[in-house]
Amino acid sequence: MKKVEAIIKPFKLDDVREALSEVGITGMTATEVKGFGRQKGHTELYRGAEYVVDFLPKMKLELVVNDDQVDRCVEVITNAARTGKIGDGKIFVTDVLQVVRIRTGEQDQDAI
Repeated sequence: MKKVEAIIKPFKLDDVREALSEVGITGMTATEVKGFGRQKGHTELYRGAEYVVDFLPKMKLELVVNDDQVDRCVEVITNAARTGKIGDGKIFVTDVLQVVRIRTGEQDQDAI
């Protein structure tokens, strides 16, 4: 099993969710986060005063998928989240050692 974490632009969340559903991946957690990379924030004007916004709003998606679904999952997220502009985000894939469904006690593949 693998954990796929994707940091994407907030307005791309529905596109990514729909694209994942179309390929049979339905479970995910979405969290509103803030961060920056190469984008490095921007300046805004508020009541006549200019200020720097260092941390930009992003969405963090977390999915646990079977090993055979990882490549397809990454491909779908990449295609659905891409705008072609700086700040589109990143995807991280890590190993998952154990999963337990709290309600039933099912473990690993049965718990996904």
